[in-house]
Amino acid sequence: MALIASVIFVAGYALITLEHHWKINKSITATALAAILWGAIALTTSDIHGVEEALHLISAETFALVVFLLAAMTLVEILVHYRFFDLLRAKLFALGLKDTAQLVLITIITFFLSAILDNLTTTIVMVQIARRFFKGHNLLVAAGAIVVAANAGGAFSPVGDVTTIMLWLAGKFTALEVIMWGFLPSLAIIASSLFFFVMQMKRDSGDESLAAGEDVHLSPSEKTVITLSFISFVLPPLAHLAGLPPFMGLLLGVGIVGLTIGWFANTSKKRETHLAMDIEKLLGKLDITSLLFFIGILFAVGALGHLGILDTISESLFGEEPAISRLIAGSVFLGAFSAILDNIPLTAAALDILQTTDPKLWVLLAICVGTGGSMLVIGSAAGVVAMGMVKELTFKKFFQIASLPAAIGYAAGIGVWYVQYLLF
Repeated sequence: MALIASVIFVAGYALITLEHHWKINKSITATALAAILWGAIALTTSDIHGVEEALHLISAETFALVVFLLAAMTLVEILVHYRFFDLLRAKLFALGLKDTAQLVLITIITFFLSAILDNLTTTIVMVQIARRFFKGHNLLVAAGAIVVAANAGGAFSPVGDVTTIMLWLAGKFTALEVIMWGFLPSLAIIASSLFFFVMQMKRDSGDESLAAGEDVHLSPSEKTVITLSFISFVLPPLAHLAGLPPFMGLLLGVGIVGLTIGWFANTSKKRETHLAMDIEKLLGKLDITSLLFFIGILFAVGALGHLGILDTISESLFGEEPAISRLIAGSVFLGAFSAILDNIPLTAAALDILQTTDPKLWVLLAICVGTGGSMLVIGSAAGVVAMGMVKELTFKKFFQIASLPAAIGYAAGIGVWYVQYLLF
């Protein structure tokens, strides 16, 4: 069954990469792929109870990620409605920056913001900003740079990526260790890849005539809503510390922001109609197709994990009693493989297989699986979200624009980590 499932997955993966050629939406392919794989498992196993338990576990994990994503998208749409991105665009245009300088600034902001929040939320926010600055080819370049920067920034923070959270909670390294050993490699990744993104920028794509006369002033109530929206993105780590899933923090934030909006809309002396927000119209703007794709991919990869295919891959990389060189090489290859398969189940398998207590090696694994997915657009949640938000960012376009810079950055990050390992 494992061989059949692998063939089915490869076939579905091929359809996803050629969606525009075959004119089949990737979300439809992904959801169908997941259903076919699990249907095949159910028909060929005698342990139906085991299948049900596996599906319940994957459903819980997927639910948490999708709810987190929905809440984050809602908060971003609130920021759009209350003109935060208009204000930010006006401020940056006032600096007189060209597209290249804007790309550098947005990429740097993404890198550091991802470590504070998480790479998924940061990608949503920064792609939304990029859409206000860039058009055409330059927008695709900016989206690619944001994906690489978000994944790199999340790799050196204990709360910046799901995989680092998994390793941190498993006690493989402390928060200070992952920052100390992961920051310089992550910085090398974004610095080296950014150079190649900048080289691809064309002449300015924005409409400067529209920006020249742009002057955005926010009322105190609008500033309050915007501030509360950003504070909401800090709540997931606090919820985790309280023993709750991170998405509960974002849901609390959405609730507080929504109640605040209602209070302002009903008590404003000027009766500012723009303060009112139609939640149904707002939710209608959310990209449900990208969520379906996200769900399909997670369930499809979960099927491979249930069949032990991911365990086999990890065992073949690390071996039973590996030397340090084998551990390093295995982590590097596992990270590269995460460009094809989701890094979460790969990391989960590595937790049981990687036999070492050296936190530096676990930091290397975090860097590899956290940034290796940047080499393909479907290799990370950040890439999937960016592809959903920028319709022109197809698998082929991302490969042409971002795969080489991401691969060069990946190699640079590993090189910096290895130098640190030898020196310290």
